[in-house]
Amino acid sequence: MSDGNVRAGLVGFGAWGQHHANAIKVTEGVDLVAIAARSDSSTAAAKEAYPDADVYSDFNELIARDDLDFIDVAVPSHLHHAVATAVLGSGKHLLLEKPMGVSLDECDDMIRLANDNKCLFAVGHELRLSSMWGKAKSMIDEGFIGDPLYALVELSRNPYRQGADGWRYDIDRVGSWILEEPIHFFDLARWYLEAAGQPESIYATANSRQTDHPELHDNFSAVMHFTGGAYAVVSQTLAAFEHHQTIKITGTKGALWASWSGAMDRTRHPTFSLRAFNGGEVVNVSIDKPTGELFELEDQIARMVDAIRNNVPLHCSAQDGRWSVAMCLAAEASVKVGAKVSMSDYL
Repeated sequence: MSDGNVRAGLVGFGAWGQHHANAIKVTEGVDLVAIAARSDSSTAAAKEAYPDADVYSDFNELIARDDLDFIDVAVPSHLHHAVATAVLGSGKHLLLEKPMGVSLDECDDMIRLANDNKCLFAVGHELRLSSMWGKAKSMIDEGFIGDPLYALVELSRNPYRQGADGWRYDIDRVGSWILEEPIHFFDLARWYLEAAGQPESIYATANSRQTDHPELHDNFSAVMHFTGGAYAVVSQTLAAFEHHQTIKITGTKGALWASWSGAMDRTRHPTFSLRAFNGGEVVNVSIDKPTGELFELEDQIARMVDAIRNNVPLHCSAQDGRWSVAMCLAAEASVKVGAKVSMSDYL
């Protein structure tokens, strides 16, 4: 690439895609030069909001350009594979929203293409870049709690947004509600407990407030055991209010407790705290900047730019993204059979 700014294209300009566009706009060292939007209304909105960008109604026309350094893809889950394989097949670097795919075959196909074409391939688990969730990981790695033994990642919130054309409430398009948001928490749990090996089994249970749609899990909990003896609990309810996330991590020497609350998930004015116990006293850990998915989205774009320019590691690799999908699919299988499921079938 040239010494100028990284040139980015964006596929998807729905509610979350618009936040992706803004994140690119406010990030130094990158220009948003092309947008692909699906509907007439989103195409018009993209042209109005970003008059300097070329706007397409067909994402294939955007991907065919030869002047883009990477493409950011923020489309409904069932479209991830089709758009991502087109991007990787063109030899361009890719930032793909989670879930990486709705099946492991899709994930493996994308990984193969990225390797064949030597493309950077990052998956949008932006919570890893959080000033608070990431600080907890740093403290674990520094040995603050000793050997990690247990992690709880829990969310209480209001119901999901429907999504364009109601895709998020259509099981054929969303794939699974476990892939929709708990996937972030499975990723965090595996990340926090990586010193304890890899997940080896999952038992999950769920139910729904919607009697005509039991497949849409409003309440969901899972217990995941790791090869080194640690275990994690991932739990979520959509039958609550506002947006409240908590992590608790314990080890042989201490513990961490982090919490985040906002009226909505996409607020820029949350309340949050990280407390730590070293075996002797409880301390409040200072967080250097606000945390929340809008802030992390901007950090994610900056990391992608840095990876392209300076070869820094991606915040979440395609292999990590595949692991997240595998854990969710195993949890979905466990809900259906009502029994523990081995991860060996998903590796």
